[in-house]
Amino acid sequence: MVIVLPSMYRIFIFFYLLSMRLAALWIPKARLWLSGRKGLLAEIREQLQEERRPVVWFHCASLGEFEQGRPLIQGVRQNHPGVCILLTFFSPSGYEACKQYEGADHIFYLPMDTPRNARQFIQYTSPVLAVFVKYEFWHYYLYYLKERQIPTLLVSGVFRKDQPFFRWYGGFWRNMLGAFSHLFVQDSHSYALLESLGLQDRATVSGDTRFDRVLEILEQGLKIPAAAAFAAGCKELIVAGSTWNEDEKELAHFIRSHPAIRFIIAPHELSRDHLNDIRSSFPSQMLYSEYVLIYHEKPADFQCLIIDNIGLLSRLYQYGSVTYVGGGFGGDGVHNVLEAAVWSKPVVFGPEYSKYREASELVEAGGGFSASNTLDLEECFNELLGDQEALDQAGRSAGSYIHSKAGATQKVIRYIQEKRLLTN
Repeated sequence: MVIVLPSMYRIFIFFYLLSMRLAALWIPKARLWLSGRKGLLAEIREQLQEERRPVVWFHCASLGEFEQGRPLIQGVRQNHPGVCILLTFFSPSGYEACKQYEGADHIFYLPMDTPRNARQFIQYTSPVLAVFVKYEFWHYYLYYLKERQIPTLLVSGVFRKDQPFFRWYGGFWRNMLGAFSHLFVQDSHSYALLESLGLQDRATVSGDTRFDRVLEILEQGLKIPAAAAFAAGCKELIVAGSTWNEDEKELAHFIRSHPAIRFIIAPHELSRDHLNDIRSSFPSQMLYSEYVLIYHEKPADFQCLIIDNIGLLSRLYQYGSVTYVGGGFGGDGVHNVLEAAVWSKPVVFGPEYSKYREASELVEAGGGFSASNTLDLEECFNELLGDQEALDQAGRSAGSYIHSKAGATQKVIRYIQEKRLLTN
């Protein structure tokens, strides 16, 4: 029988569903979130009922967590080709971007965490191993996984002292941690927090699998011909990725005052309104979808190439003299700096980065640079672009930092093999 939950969790689930229904009236992502879950359990049952291979379930909150878990998915497939890979997402941004991913056999949204949904999901899929990437702690799913004695791993986990697991009122949350067979965490601080709860015997500092993912992208060396053509026509190029309105406002002055420097801007939000705002802010520009049709016939005669599709960013950074990663001028903080640093390029970002260990470590390594305002940003760009030796050294420092952090994926794979979790 399911334990009695604190009323706050039940209230949270109820109001989350209600808020999504209300938001769906005018927010496209909320509509996708709801429509993707209509008839979902029946679809899962239909697709999995004839499955005879052992099912390994990977759950990712969104696209970022998928990229984090991707090396492990590939590692499991390579070492155990006879398994069935089941991949679930909580958010539309993850599911919509990855629903055609060929490395998984079945890809779904995750049904909302209710007793009925979780019980039926586990019943229909019968996973032999469950892997949660970084976070996403859903009580009912973890409860039924533990009840059925299904090995459950957390990979690339990060914990902070201010999280409810470590507060006096956090017993309910600590119970969820107890459902994991093993917790692979990114750093010693997270391990120490788990140790304070007596979980040291089921915790390991493995590092972050994202480093393995970006190194894989580097090794593939895939090019983007249109971006290469745009970059070939200039001496200096700055690639700005995952930008928000705040980032674009900070960049605007530098772009307008340095017409000889070209920019590739890959905004985080690709709505028509946002793209139009960017185009109006930077008069000398062209959308990637337009340029890709003409680049082989006509040299670029504009300053800013605006990327209006997804899936290119991790490879775009290779064309920059300097890279800029957005989010640091907003409340949520800087986005993924690893995708830029792996190309041995200096990485510049806004002031909100202290919660992101990799950004802080990149600054300490000499490959990352934080600007607090427009003037700081301009000074940082000018100093890097005006001193080739400093530019090269910063790039080498960024690349060396990434290589020094490789290997998290193999630690998890080794655990799976040593524990014989996928061996009959």
